[in-house]
Amino acid sequence: MQDNATEVTAAGIARLAGVGRAAVSNWRRRHADFPKPVGGTETSPSFALAEVEAWLRKQGKLAEVPLRERVWQQLVGHPEGPLTALVHAGCALLLIHERPTVWLDASAGSDARLAAMLPGALEQVLTPRFGGVPGRGVHTSRGADAAPAAAAAVNMSGDVEGVNTAPITQSVNPDPGTRGVNADSPARAANAALTPPDVNPAALQQPVNLPSGVHATSAVHGSPTPGPAAPDTTDTTDTTDTMNTAGASGIPAAPGTPGPAAPGPAAPDTPGADTPVPAAPRTPALRVPTGPQLLASAPLLRGAAELAAELGARQAFEFLLGRHLDANPRQYTLTPADLAGLMADLAGPARTVLDPACGTGALLRAVDTRPGQELYAQDSAPDLAALTALRLALHSRAAVRGAAGDTLRADAHPELRADAVLCHPPFNERNWGHDELAYDARWEYGFPARTESELAWVQHALARLADGGLAVLLMPPAVASRRSGRRIRADLLRRGALRAVIALPVGAAPPYNIPLHVWVLRRPDRTPAAPEVLLADTGRFAGEGRGGPDWAEVREAALDAWRAFERAGRLEERPGLARSVPVIELLDDDVDLAPARHLPPAAVADGAEQLTAVRERLGATLRLTADLTPPPAAPAPGARWPLTTVGELARGGALVMRTGGNGGHTRVPVLTDHDVLAGAAPSGALPESQEEAVLTEPGDVVVPVLGGGSVARVIDDGTAGAALGRNLVLLRPDHAALDPWFLAGFLRGTANNRQASSYASTATRLDVRRLQLPRLPLDEQRRYGARFRALDEFERALRRASRLGEQLVRGMYDGLTDGTVAPG
Repeated sequence: MQDNATEVTAAGIARLAGVGRAAVSNWRRRHADFPKPVGGTETSPSFALAEVEAWLRKQGKLAEVPLRERVWQQLVGHPEGPLTALVHAGCALLLIHERPTVWLDASAGSDARLAAMLPGALEQVLTPRFGGVPGRGVHTSRGADAAPAAAAAVNMSGDVEGVNTAPITQSVNPDPGTRGVNADSPARAANAALTPPDVNPAALQQPVNLPSGVHATSAVHGSPTPGPAAPDTTDTTDTTDTMNTAGASGIPAAPGTPGPAAPGPAAPDTPGADTPVPAAPRTPALRVPTGPQLLASAPLLRGAAELAAELGARQAFEFLLGRHLDANPRQYTLTPADLAGLMADLAGPARTVLDPACGTGALLRAVDTRPGQELYAQDSAPDLAALTALRLALHSRAAVRGAAGDTLRADAHPELRADAVLCHPPFNERNWGHDELAYDARWEYGFPARTESELAWVQHALARLADGGLAVLLMPPAVASRRSGRRIRADLLRRGALRAVIALPVGAAPPYNIPLHVWVLRRPDRTPAAPEVLLADTGRFAGEGRGGPDWAEVREAALDAWRAFERAGRLEERPGLARSVPVIELLDDDVDLAPARHLPPAAVADGAEQLTAVRERLGATLRLTADLTPPPAAPAPGARWPLTTVGELARGGALVMRTGGNGGHTRVPVLTDHDVLAGAAPSGALPESQEEAVLTEPGDVVVPVLGGGSVARVIDDGTAGAALGRNLVLLRPDHAALDPWFLAGFLRGTANNRQASSYASTATRLDVRRLQLPRLPLDEQRRYGARFRALDEFERALRRASRLGEQLVRGMYDGLTDGTVAPG
């Protein structure tokens, strides 16, 4: 069933029809019956998807909207916004994944019947998977109002009074695989398996007794409102939560970025590591949507169900979430999958895992699954917390305990003692709660300075670990050496909490221009007699250009060094790569932990021989370059050929035109625009997706569309099979009509590129369809093509000579300065 309320922009219409934005503008001008705008702005109007689809089919420009594109357009055109739509779609997909027959029954009738039945059906799935979620009486999305007293309307058995239309939160989890609820003692504050002996449930002063992962809420909309008083307590501290748990329109740039300031917990009289901290009211990651909210999403949910039948529920959600993240790259700071896998492997197998700044859940998804596993997640962005909870529930059978809220100010899991903590915290935060949290019990190793937010996250991670548990955090390199953090670093070293600092190559994660660090910490169960710390530097495995590092080499080097160090407590020196350093050597005035400052240079005993080999290769390349130098240019009268354009050739079938950017079902090397400009091998990577990747074939011509350069590259056997990256257009000529080298050569003409380029305020974009080339017989094309091919070989030889020359010069400087090369 098509949703008449779904709107689509001009860019969406172009995607539907497989054309450029300019074509859509032409249709609007030339066709009086083109659908009229129904929303948007004058400069960026939106149109009804149903009307657009009907018009395209009537004009013969569209046989049928692809299912994926239709569902995506329904999502982005949702009246409550794409994030709310994603949450609703994720809930439905989880229901389909867990109880498909329930979905079939609910979706058998009208949209109104579907919306009326879904909340009850979702409660049956969300409660066991998430340990209990608020029901239909509480808002779930923008525009819904919550009762401020919802947090107080909970009894000791865990049932929600005055909120749900029927009691749904049970004191005993009906799913025997889900932990977090003690069946024989519902009045306990937390599961006995998770609560350490030194935590006094009464001292936590929680307003309610809830199963782990079930959180009460306070005020969520409008001005701050004091939270409800806790039963039978004398603490009247204002615990207002100003976070809009219905969904935020602005998502922070980094995962876990603190939201608006909220009052912190009252400071204990005598701060200390064992002092219990009053728990703030908790905001669950996910709430059961109400019937009216789901009614607007009914067409989207039916489309998502069709997509799940084609791809599977998990893959359908990954496709929609991945497309949303790709469409909004500046709103999210993502943890690359390779880095997430490395961090999870460093932490090792674990039954309970926490990510206190979960973002989109990449780190928890990378954890190896095991029976009885529990995944705890929290994020300050409510929408991200909800999406992560759904993503994790679809990914594995682990119990998911998610929460929304500022982790440092309002920790949702204060009683947790996890086996492992994984975290990619926000960097360089000044408003992390320095003033409110001065006497917080988590600062066992020292109170972090206002400029040391990362060290606050480090200590939070250690506080949530069981004795002997491991924490792995991604850190900016400055944290290892800033003077304001040296006392905390020193105490982490002295007490054996910091076990390793591993420097990553440039380009491993955003920000891509600096080499980030991975810190590995262990909550000390005893103080080591002669502690050492592992320092490793994998910077040598940086890739060329924007392709990122060689992750296989990074993983092997980092994991091998860490595991050897973990077994023996020390590591034999690996020059230029890793060594274990006695803590006493680091406890100077700076306590500088940057690995590069403590590692000996790589062994270069054969440095002179290597440089000799480089010099010989350079000489051979220079001789080849001289042989390939083009002959003197012969003058010729200006030719006046009949011209055609790439667009005309594509319409006539002489070539096929494709654009890149999708990762495909499996990981393959990706040809990036930088690779094309530099004449380098494929060096990029794209996340796996359910969309088909565009794979290159010998004879294809690839053209970058950004930057204003006149470049075109013919794919050879060595490059064939790579996926086409973003900002590239592939032209696949019919070899019976077009010679690929002739095509590439004429596309490189400077004047040709200039007339086909458009200019924005900060960038130049090439419209490949407007590029021109002459109409010549195939034999004549091949004559030109042979000359263009010879020029390409000459250009590649020049590049190779340049790289070898730089390598020789750099090697000579290094050899002379480190004493491995004699001056004469």
